[in-house]
Amino acid sequence: MWTGGFPEPLTFSLRARRHLAARAGQFDVVHDNQTLGYGLLGLERLGFPLVTTIHHPITVDRRLELDAADGWKRRFSVRRWYGFTRMQKRVARRLPSVLTVSGSSRREIVDDLGVRPDRIHVVHIGADTGLFSPDPAVPETPGRIVTTSSADVPLKGLVYLVEALAKVRTENPEAHLVVVGKRPQEGPVATTMARHGLEGAVEFVKGISDAELVDLVRGAQIACVPSLYEGFSLPAAEAMATGTPLVATTGGAIPEVAGVDGETCLAVPPGDADALAAALTRLLGDADLRRRLGAAGRERVLRRFTWEQAARGTVEQYRRAIGASARAAARR
Repeated sequence: MWTGGFPEPLTFSLRARRHLAARAGQFDVVHDNQTLGYGLLGLERLGFPLVTTIHHPITVDRRLELDAADGWKRRFSVRRWYGFTRMQKRVARRLPSVLTVSGSSRREIVDDLGVRPDRIHVVHIGADTGLFSPDPAVPETPGRIVTTSSADVPLKGLVYLVEALAKVRTENPEAHLVVVGKRPQEGPVATTMARHGLEGAVEFVKGISDAELVDLVRGAQIACVPSLYEGFSLPAAEAMATGTPLVATTGGAIPEVAGVDGETCLAVPPGDADALAAALTRLLGDADLRRRLGAAGRERVLRRFTWEQAARGTVEQYRRAIGASARAAARR
């Protein structure tokens, strides 16, 4: 780590393997959440059926960060940090079963990591539709647009939403943005906010409870997902579950979650601030459209993206892995 690398996927997997080897027979299945470290290989010979989730290949993040890198030093730093992706490719190809969260991620795993398609199983993530639900008692805040952005990285596309907000405010001065995430002190988002004089129109909130987050989304006129790429987009599903109308890009798996443009959301191309601004302006000015999209969005989530459905699909893969491991043990 002192030299700019990220060894944790490897070192964690080795620690986990040592820990599991000392506890043989105590677990029915091991579920790895995208570590993809060398320590995972051979776990089944130790008696541990293995299921691995890959939300999306980290090679996608690497590619987008390299595209956005300014200068050779930054590009060298990005390549150095993402060095662990070589290991993840090698490990992923040797796994008996991979769980992923969308058809888009499935295609990326095949193309980027070289995993055989028949080894990949799609189980969509679920939203907590009991918590993320409409509440007419929460007042709508005029002009409020809410988004979630955990970090100022190119993948999240926040800079394009900030650019769009500046354009929206020329016609709708009360439009403002609430970002669930940490305020960047420097970088493209901070620079864009300063250039357009948006300090008073963009608020960052972090460390809030789930209940506070739900009310924040319920009180918004629009929820927005401006990402260049997502392997699924839980924020889109959660916003839709509250009945808040959604503007989202078509990056990665977002269309699988958000649905058809004009029916359950307004969809725009990723990285297009003008298209974002046009969609936001249209939705802010049309209360009937907001109500229609909000209701249709919640119905879509209830049909397709609940935690019960996610749990059932995951359990099915656990049973497959346990059965395959038992058959392999019987042959040995």
